[in-house]
Amino acid sequence: MAPDADAARSANRADPFAPLTSEMLAVTNGHEIYVESVGRPDGIPAVYLHGGPGSGCQPDHRRLFDPERFCAVLLDQRGCGRSRPKGSREHNTLPHLIADMEAVREKFGFDRWLVVGGSWGATLALAYAEAHPERVSGIVLRATFLGTRAEVEAGFTVRLPQFYPALNEDFLSLLPPEERNRPVEAYWRRILDPDPAVHGPAARAWHDTERTLSEHKPARTRIDQALLNSTRPLPATPFMEAYYFSNDSFMTPDQLLRNADRLAGIHGIIIQGRYDLLCPPETSQALAKVWPGSEIRIVEEAGHSLYDPGVRDAVMRAIADLASGTPR
Repeated sequence: MAPDADAARSANRADPFAPLTSEMLAVTNGHEIYVESVGRPDGIPAVYLHGGPGSGCQPDHRRLFDPERFCAVLLDQRGCGRSRPKGSREHNTLPHLIADMEAVREKFGFDRWLVVGGSWGATLALAYAEAHPERVSGIVLRATFLGTRAEVEAGFTVRLPQFYPALNEDFLSLLPPEERNRPVEAYWRRILDPDPAVHGPAARAWHDTERTLSEHKPARTRIDQALLNSTRPLPATPFMEAYYFSNDSFMTPDQLLRNADRLAGIHGIIIQGRYDLLCPPETSQALAKVWPGSEIRIVEEAGHSLYDPGVRDAVMRAIADLASGTPR
């Protein structure tokens, strides 16, 4: 529920990054999405889009925005985080997420807003901006992901064996030999299988492998076989990822690049880790070539994660730089 005004003011005196508002917003098809705002009510409008698909916004994401300058909105996408029904993939597609963003923008009364997203959040940011360019004052992307099956397969079938051959053997070991030539699709089938004995180990192995690929200096570089059948809660992202990616993210082939002309006139800053194994620099370069209003800022000694050295600071600088030219 939204806190009353006095409580919000009191919280923000104690913690400038405490939410101004927080609520469950009813959207369509029985979904409710969690929405919070942070900063000042009359600040520069902005929205933060989390990754995955399937994760959710975290308290630290609020700190990307200067609370003295912004009114930033953070939302958990359908089925994600605190949104309800939790984990639901029914009536959950990219067009649904874009429509939900519009519902949030209209609720806050923003004419335009700065759109910020990383990885899958970058996919959603681009798709939204191409659908509603008149509503976007600027875009900050981290780890450009265009939502294609080819990008996912390159990460798990090309760069995984190149950089982590032992982990690749672990990853393939969960599959029968006849399915190892197309491991990504085999994993998606298992993750979406209703039998917990099938989807549980596959979801854990996918999650742990993806985490290793996402960090420049990962803490673990092997799958712990003993934990694949653990009773601990299953990670949420593999299920939403398998659902979205097996459906080509509900986009036509190369949709985001083909429609990039709709971004004309929108200034964008792309933060790119030099050694990102999931969303490599070539993807950001391909986007920048068809988006004249964009610039790429490379973070050396960094991979995919927001928390690799230098990445978070680069995102904050990009947000501040775009906001300097954004009207209140």
